[in-house]
Amino acid sequence: MNNRSFLSGLKAGISIAIGYFPVALTFGLLAKTTGLSIWEATAMSIFVYAGAAQYMSLTLISKGVDPILIVLNTFVVNIRHFLMTAALNEKMQSEKRWIKGIYAFGITDESFSVLATQKDKKIATPFAVGVALIAYSSWVVFTAVGHVIGANLPAFLQAAMSIALYAMFVGLLVPSMRGNRKVVMLALLAAMINGFFYWTQLLSTGWSILVATLASSIFIEIIYAKRGKNLPKGV
Repeated sequence: MNNRSFLSGLKAGISIAIGYFPVALTFGLLAKTTGLSIWEATAMSIFVYAGAAQYMSLTLISKGVDPILIVLNTFVVNIRHFLMTAALNEKMQSEKRWIKGIYAFGITDESFSVLATQKDKKIATPFAVGVALIAYSSWVVFTAVGHVIGANLPAFLQAAMSIALYAMFVGLLVPSMRGNRKVVMLALLAAMINGFFYWTQLLSTGWSILVATLASSIFIEIIYAKRGKNLPKGV
């Protein structure tokens, strides 16, 4: 492995690691208040490594949703990673598939942004590994630290922290909605569909979220696809 390229990757990923610090810390804390052990919370960050999906999983776990449905919901939320890694593959240097598989696991929205904006014609494998490794390490380590902090909070404060889970989702959603009509429509439609199934109790929580996510995404994409076809050429 090219040590210089690897160190450059670590340096480029420091900003991601710093950004993950408060988010991973909060996840570990909320995982503790949800009832996960430190080993379970840390294992989720080690093997799942998907911020928004992990937060969503805490909600589903707290409601006793079937594990299969949790996996399905996580898959749907993270399906964008197929597109990100496929696009990034064009910029990466030629490498064995199993090696690509290792650093592909470390691709997140943030690491994808760092790698995709590199000016090099071909991104070196050690550089990608460095970016992914420091970000991944930060997420895993601070998940454990957050759990330890949560374990030392007073019982009443641990119970109150369940509200922070919903506040976290709002914090993730609102920045994406600013100036983006498509995201606003998607969020509102998904909320309406999920709310319908919740109040009518036609579907369980896990299935309701899964159906709402897929239905709203497909419907909005169809609308925008038709809208694009109807626009005059050059618009």
